[in-house]
Amino acid sequence: MSDIPGAWRRTAAGAGLLSADGAVAPTIFAEMSAAAARTGAINLGQGFPDEDGPAEVLDAAREAIARGANQYPPGRGIPDLLAAISEHQQRFYGLSVDPEREVIVTAGATEALTATLLALIDGPDDEVVVFEPYYDSYAAAVALAGARLRTVPLRTPDFQPDLGELAASVNDRTRIILVNDPHNPTGAVFGPEVLAEIVRLAVLHDATIVTDEVYEHLAFHAPHTPIATLPGAAERTLTISSAGKTFNTTGWKIGWVHGPAELITAVLTVKQYLTYVNGSPFQPAIAVGLRLPDSYFADAAAALTRKHEILGAGLRAAGFSVHPPRGGYFTVADATALGGSDAAAFCRALPERAGVVAIPLTSFVSAQHQADYAGLVRFAACKRVEVLEEAASRLVAFGA
Repeated sequence: MSDIPGAWRRTAAGAGLLSADGAVAPTIFAEMSAAAARTGAINLGQGFPDEDGPAEVLDAAREAIARGANQYPPGRGIPDLLAAISEHQQRFYGLSVDPEREVIVTAGATEALTATLLALIDGPDDEVVVFEPYYDSYAAAVALAGARLRTVPLRTPDFQPDLGELAASVNDRTRIILVNDPHNPTGAVFGPEVLAEIVRLAVLHDATIVTDEVYEHLAFHAPHTPIATLPGAAERTLTISSAGKTFNTTGWKIGWVHGPAELITAVLTVKQYLTYVNGSPFQPAIAVGLRLPDSYFADAAAALTRKHEILGAGLRAAGFSVHPPRGGYFTVADATALGGSDAAAFCRALPERAGVVAIPLTSFVSAQHQADYAGLVRFAACKRVEVLEEAASRLVAFGA
C-alpha cells in the first residue's frame, strides 16, 4: 500500500473499496462471477443480458464502422444522437430539450453520474442524499467528489421511503438529491407523492436533482415518469439515462445527461477530462434505436415482465419470499426461511449448493443499515427464458 497515494487511499477507504488489510477489494460482482465460472453455476448476479439487441441497431453500428466512423466524435456527441435524445424526451415525456446546449453523450450512465458529481460538488461540507440500497458506484463517486453521503432507507415490502425520513435527510448542506427510478437493486418505482416531495425539498433547500433513469423503458405497470416533468423540477434537474438496458447493448457504454444549459456545461467541463469521447460507431446506432417504433419499447417491457414471472415462480417454489419488482432487471427475494438470514454467506454458498449465482442486497447498503437487509438477495431476470427456467428448476431442487 505504500505506493498508493494517500488521497486515493482515503477516498477508496471512504467508499468501501479497500479490504481490512488495505488491499483493493474486489467487487461482489467480480467475486460472484468468478464463482459462477468456477462451479458452472447460472450467473443471475450481474445485470447484463445474454441476448443481443434489435437488428436495426446492430446493423447501424456495422454500417457506421464500414463508412469510417472510427475516430473521435464531437465532444458533446454526434449531432444525430443529440437530436435523437431530444426527440425521445419530447416523444415519450413531453420534455423540450435543446440538442445543442442541453445534452451531452457520455460513456454510459456511470460516467454521466461521476462527471455530474465532480462538477457540482464544491467541497466536504456538501451532502448527497441517496436512497438505500443504492447502486454501488454512487458511494464511490460521492467519495471521489469529496462530499458526504446521506442515505434514506427504502422499506420492505414495496421499497418506498418514509417521507418524514426523507425530509429529515435533506437540509441546506444538500447539494444533490440523487434519484434512481426505476430502482436498482430493489425494482421499486417511486410513487407520485415521493417524486413530489423530492422536488419540494430540492426547491426548499436549493438542491440539484440528479436522476438515474437507465431502466426508464422497463417499468412494468405504468409509463415511467421522469422527475423533470414535475412542476418546478426541470430548471434544477439533470436527467441521466443510457442505451445499454433499453437495447441490450450494455457493452457499448453509450449514455447521456440532459438538463439546464449551465449545468450541462459544468458537467461537460469535467467529462472532457474523463473519457473525452467514446463509442463513435455506436452513437449513430443508438440514434436509430431511440427512433424505433413504440411497439419495440412496449415489447421489451412485456418480455422482461414475463422473465420476472418465471424467476419469481421458481423462487417461491424453492421457499423464498419474493418482492415482485415494478421495474428494471432485478427480483429481490428473502432467503431467511432457507437459512439465509446472512445473505452474503448464503450467496457465497449458493453456487455450489444450487448451481445459481445471486448477489446479497447488503452489497448495496451502508454499514449502519446492514441488519435491515440481512436476508435479502437480488437475482437478475435479464437472461434468456430457457436460462431462467433452468435456474428456477435448480432453485426448486435446492429448496426441496
